Amino acid sequence: MKPFRIEIPQADLDDLHRRIAATRWPEKLPDVGWSRGVPTAYLKELAEYWRTTYDWRAMEARLNRHPQFVTEIDGANVHFLHVRSPEPDATPLLITHGWPGSVAEFLDVIDPLTDPRNHGGDPADAFHLVIPSMPGYGFSGPTEQTGWTLQRVGAAWAELMRRLGYDRYVPQGGDFGAPVSIMTALADPEHVAGVHLNMLATMPSGDPADLEGLSEEDQARIARSQRFNDELSGTMKLHSTRPHTVAYALTDSPVGQLAYIVEKFRDWADAAEVPEDAVDRDLMLTIATIFWFTGTAGSSNQTYYEVVDTLPINMTTGRYPPISAPLGIAIFPRGAFVAVRRFAERDFPTLAHWTEFDRGGHFAAMEEPDLFVQDLRAFARLLKKG
Repeated sequence: MKPFRIEIPQADLDDLHRRIAATRWPEKLPDVGWSRGVPTAYLKELAEYWRTTYDWRAMEARLNRHPQFVTEIDGANVHFLHVRSPEPDATPLLITHGWPGSVAEFLDVIDPLTDPRNHGGDPADAFHLVIPSMPGYGFSGPTEQTGWTLQRVGAAWAELMRRLGYDRYVPQGGDFGAPVSIMTALADPEHVAGVHLNMLATMPSGDPADLEGLSEEDQARIARSQRFNDELSGTMKLHSTRPHTVAYALTDSPVGQLAYIVEKFRDWADAAEVPEDAVDRDLMLTIATIFWFTGTAGSSNQTYYEVVDTLPINMTTGRYPPISAPLGIAIFPRGAFVAVRRFAERDFPTLAHWTEFDRGGHFAAMEEPDLFVQDLRAFARLLKKG
């Protein structure tokens, strides 16, 4: 393992600004809001802020405040933050992002999770944090290898935790980080103390009994998931069939990549009008900037192609393989998928913790960091009680 520090050359930053200024814009549509994609007026203002006001160096320094490392696992370069708590008995927590995601998603929760004593919490709730960049994402990429299924990532994370010397740990994730956490538990059951998810896609199995007596709220959750499949999953369908073709445009145009990313923060987050209703603008731009500087638009898209036939959920039966570790789920109601408890209990007999919040969406650690931290602390206390 080698220490790592983010140091983007000034020439790369200048080139980004030049490219933003030289953007060739599409014709403005009549006022149709967000119904056909990101509005031109919104994106022009955001791109100009990115070019003239957003401070990459400040965010770079903020990321570099936390210890970072790189190591090779199964032929891939893996970048990760490793932030140890001052509390010696802290619980090791392995947090995995998804797409379009980055380790930057978790900047607002690192200090409260590792040092609750200084953030209004109980020192007994402290965590040691391991936050890797997925293979092909950010500073773990780009990767030239194919075959990085979620199972392979889960096995790599188990190896990472072994190398760090953690005998018992808790995988946590949302988006792709959720199935990766499940796969880590399946790959390393002897060492996984519990699994915490802030997203779980649940499906009826096809048995009509699954749907009998469902509440209106649960029916609305099924409808929300169906809306994702019908309307909001265009990028998923593109990536799962031709991920490399779209990579040319995304790797060449920073504003094109920005539009591609911010649309997800508007559609999948708890945003009333614009993405910034749900997430901090500078954090969102940091994620776009990391994708740009690392040239990982293409390699990150490959995840969808790899997982089409290897998701942990069986798309025919709607069933997951059970895990032996206790499972905790935090429900944020405005996410791309919102789990139905009946289906989660059907697939996971070890479901031990279920929390439903009244706000928040797909990017929980960015949208509602206090709730995210609160739920992880509650789940870890349950695990300690045995």
